Amino acid sequence: MEITPFRIDIPQADLDDLADRLARTRYTEELTTGGDYGVRVDPVRELVRRWRDEFDWRAVEKRINEIPQFTTTIDGQNIHFLHVRSPEPDAFPLILTHGWPGSFVEFLDVIGPLTDPRAHGGDPAQAFHLVIPSLPGFAFSGPTTEPGWNRYRTARAWKELMARLGYERYGAHGNDAGAFVAPELGRVAPERVVGVHVDQIYSFPSGDPAEFAGMPESEMAELARLQEFSADKLAYNELQSTRPQNLAHALADSPAGQLAWSYQLFGDAVDPDFVLTNVAIYWFTRTTASSMRFYWEDRHTPDEEKPTGPTTVPLGLAAFAYDFSGIRRFAERDHANIVSWSEFDRGGHYPAREVPDLLVGDLRQFFAGLRG
Repeated sequence: MEITPFRIDIPQADLDDLADRLARTRYTEELTTGGDYGVRVDPVRELVRRWRDEFDWRAVEKRINEIPQFTTTIDGQNIHFLHVRSPEPDAFPLILTHGWPGSFVEFLDVIGPLTDPRAHGGDPAQAFHLVIPSLPGFAFSGPTTEPGWNRYRTARAWKELMARLGYERYGAHGNDAGAFVAPELGRVAPERVVGVHVDQIYSFPSGDPAEFAGMPESEMAELARLQEFSADKLAYNELQSTRPQNLAHALADSPAGQLAWSYQLFGDAVDPDFVLTNVAIYWFTRTTASSMRFYWEDRHTPDEEKPTGPTTVPLGLAAFAYDFSGIRRFAERDHANIVSWSEFDRGGHYPAREVPDLLVGDLRQFFAGLRG
């Protein structure tokens, strides 16, 4: 039950080793015919140069260490989390969950506006106390030490974490893998979770042709986007869901390899220092293999351990322009209580970094009527 204050302090020897490895990077060859084969060499080469010559890890470390951080052990696993209490006495608790290849740093830019809206031109009645954990096996939670850490076990751990912090009623938000975890937290703690807000609802066609009858053009376009992504960019998911350890050997030995594997999803949608911060955290914490195992554990969850039936806690979606966010007719099959569906003409897969104003606004609006 102990909760221990935590500070990041990467040994200088690890920084020196990283610099040496980056300086000795051996780049792959490629055919210069565009990006059809995958991530190109040029952006990787430029990011490696920036990582080696310009990126200031100590400045990143200093910024993060200004935020209250803690660790605790839940179900045998170390859990690292940020815990930022609002100056507003009536603030509402909210737990934010990241995904892969991101980390808790996805949410750094929304901490101020969410916890202290008065200081950011907002209504103090919309303040939140924030809990931002690192998924088990990710970042400073460290590698998982036993099998079974899927979305369901993680949700149970989040329920315990919020109870340890003394929060009896709270909300949940999730992005990417966090969009799997947050609804399950609502399922395992419906008496405590007043609402779940996500950036994606991963509900897909069942194969029944009747599901497509009368589908409007907007949903057809979203389905086409999903099909394009599945055909062209989903190989990482298949590998991490089947044989993640095969690749983990290479990535654990090569920071440039870790960077390129992560860059396939980050791309140019976010700024280079955001990419490097996330990749550096994976590198320093040696969580390459364990973070990829999350996909394996989720796919291999025994059927008898999977909940049945739709979720019932109030659910809200924030759909951003350059991301696959969900198709409502399929979402309503898996979630029985969708009460908010916001669509934006900006933003992508990392809205807390790309368009924090839009995400903050939608979180405030969604929970305004649920705080009680």
